[in-house]
Amino acid sequence: MMKLALFDLDHTLLPIDSDHAWGEFTTRIGWTDARQFKLRNDAFYAQYQAGTLDIHEYVRFATEALRLHGAQAAARAHGQFMREVIAPAITPQAQALVERHRRAGDQLIVVTATNEFVTRPIAARFGIDELIAVELARGPDGWITGEIAGTPSFRAGKVTRVGQWLAARGLDWDGVDITFYSDSHHDLPLLQKARHPVATNPNAALRAIAVERGWPVLELFKENPS
Repeated sequence: MMKLALFDLDHTLLPIDSDHAWGEFTTRIGWTDARQFKLRNDAFYAQYQAGTLDIHEYVRFATEALRLHGAQAAARAHGQFMREVIAPAITPQAQALVERHRRAGDQLIVVTATNEFVTRPIAARFGIDELIAVELARGPDGWITGEIAGTPSFRAGKVTRVGQWLAARGLDWDGVDITFYSDSHHDLPLLQKARHPVATNPNAALRAIAVERGWPVLELFKENPS
């Protein structure tokens, strides 16, 4: 039986939210109006935490600066973002967790609700080639349009997207042994599909569920993870 190690990204492998941090970074480099962007970005983040986020509306907002500046400028900016924001946030504990599953021969996949532009280089930084993220539709010029392609990997959409990944490889849920690490109760649909759900740096809601159901709780960003 194939073993899969699935990792949520924000607040799971990373102690930050990469999507929110990218928005703040674009303001810092002068791509967005500081006051207006922060108000909208913080409002969307609060909606995400509350479970009321319209993912399509958010992605249009989050990719607006990218669309305006173009692919080359976006790539340069993301390289700077990786150096200045993401690399310092990657902890030895998170790297060790990924490496433990790699040494065990597990198939590693990042499964995130953040879009592929922001997250693909981050997954690569962890040495993870397989990424299930919000896919961005592209226009005739090959650049992103602000719309989402296919099912967004958000809440129950993560189950759909992982199911599609399995089907594309001739697999099904019964034929794989899945460990899934997540910090959020928003990921309950996929946590409940995994054979081994692990509440990782969990928010209060997920922590309560994990305790009730006897799921392991991993405090990845403490000096001595449990």
